[in-house]
Amino acid sequence: MVIETEALTKRYGAISALADCSLRVRPGEVFGLLGPNGAGKTTLLRLLLGFVRPTSGSALINGLDCVHRSLEVRRQVAYLPGEARLFRRMRGRDILRFFADMRPGGSRADSVRLAERLELDVSRRVSAMSTGMRQKLALAVTLSTAAPLLILDEPTSNLDPTVRGTVLELIGEVRRSGRTVLFSSHVLSEVEHVCDRVGILRAGQLVHTQVMSELRQRHRILASVRGPLPEAPALVNGPLSYEVDESGRVVMETPGALSPLLGWLSTLPLEQVQIEPLGLRAIYDRFHGSE
Repeated sequence: MVIETEALTKRYGAISALADCSLRVRPGEVFGLLGPNGAGKTTLLRLLLGFVRPTSGSALINGLDCVHRSLEVRRQVAYLPGEARLFRRMRGRDILRFFADMRPGGSRADSVRLAERLELDVSRRVSAMSTGMRQKLALAVTLSTAAPLLILDEPTSNLDPTVRGTVLELIGEVRRSGRTVLFSSHVLSEVEHVCDRVGILRAGQLVHTQVMSELRQRHRILASVRGPLPEAPALVNGPLSYEVDESGRVVMETPGALSPLLGWLSTLPLEQVQIEPLGLRAIYDRFHGSE
């Protein structure tokens, strides 16, 4: 495993920022962290990087203890913080050169190429850049490294939709190169698009882990029903769940592929049938719907 945590906990007095988090991230995987502000996403990232010490539990990156061998851990990681701080008096091209020269295996050519893909003018001083331009510069620095693990905290914040799409393409290229990405965000559509698995955090606890390939097979069926529904057939991937409200509106969620159900659905007294992918929003709202 690239990342392993066991009952990882961080408390600040009576406040539990992260509680009993046990997580595994495999090589070559893009793992997404979802949750609102204060859910514990950034705390988890800082614990992995050794920036803060856990109250209890353990964390390993590539077998290295994140507390006792934090310097070695950070050599394995390229980290994009949620609010990257860059030298304001330097020009963009000088920032790229500085970080490429500082990190073993850094490449000035790769960082310049990435800046061009992100449509960034590297001739400007950082102090004269907009927030979005500084985010592009930080992304070019981070994504150009050859580190086996990338930790990205809200990488698309302050970016326009076109550039967000480019960033997701770049993350896909990182995955295809065999490297691992830990992707923290609160933008569900981006996480759904790029991640292999997703962990949902709520109030400092990891409350659900979702394999995205399995979710993409699932569907929600909305319809009006004219009579009683017979018992649903047994399915390999689990039971079919459905609810019927007082107005005769039925909502079904398939546990897996839709095709085994189509014959049974054709026998039901249904009207105005609508079939749609279940999507990550439905899973997320089970844990954060009230928020």
